[in-house]
Amino acid sequence: MSVGILAHLLGRQPFQELAAKVAATDCSYVQLALSKAISDIEFPLGALSPGLANEVGGAFAKHGVGIAVLGCYASLIDLDDETYRYNVNRFKEHLRHARHFGAPIVATEVGTPQDAALIPLYRERLDRALDELVEEAERWGVTIGLEAAQGHLIDSSETLAAAIERFPSSCVGVVLDPCNLMNGGNFERQEDIVREAFRLLGPRIVSAHAKDCVRSEDGNRLQGTAAGLGELQYPLFWELLERYKPHGFVTLEDVNEAQLPAAARFVVEGRRAARVRLSQ
Repeated sequence: MSVGILAHLLGRQPFQELAAKVAATDCSYVQLALSKAISDIEFPLGALSPGLANEVGGAFAKHGVGIAVLGCYASLIDLDDETYRYNVNRFKEHLRHARHFGAPIVATEVGTPQDAALIPLYRERLDRALDELVEEAERWGVTIGLEAAQGHLIDSSETLAAAIERFPSSCVGVVLDPCNLMNGGNFERQEDIVREAFRLLGPRIVSAHAKDCVRSEDGNRLQGTAAGLGELQYPLFWELLERYKPHGFVTLEDVNEAQLPAAARFVVEGRRAARVRLSQ
């Protein structure tokens, strides 16, 4: 049983040093957002190549660290045509080169609407983007990982399931973060929300994030913290994850270096216990 981490949580640094630093932790793979994590290479649009990807991917592989996911967090719903085109082209570039990094997945949240009255336009933008991205993903044999997040156009398991239904390609999958489905208004129903997420999305999950949620004093807001330090009912999540996607990627988020060893143990031990329960 293994666990990963968002690479940039260890600090933006030269990629050789970053690979060594990850290897010194309890994490065996990363979700790598290039510009967020790597300081000694610039990654403007057009810079990626098989050689560059092999150089970075090889550094991680040399240290026994896999690149499970490339993070390409760019809005796919921006109403400015120039920004929208840049973001879509950047995501396509990641899809073309992901295999040279050794990454089977390129992941994103889709973007935050700035004007609720324009939701139909944002949806049209997203559909146009996914038309292009799905074609590119299928061409290169890479999976697009879509992640729901509060405040984004895709903000729940229902809206994510609807997007996948519009694009039923096997190259479209789900990055499931249970905390991203929660807010101050629905946290009391967290078990129902988690069960519904797996009912709607379980077969399409390609990766999961592990962080935790703590309610504010007034109960109206949720704050993120390291996995195991909050109020999320993780036993249910682990059981459902192991039932649907045994040994799937789980990546730590909202964790600092001091918290990392305990958070990694929490994930590994929780998943192991879930597998034992399922086998009985």
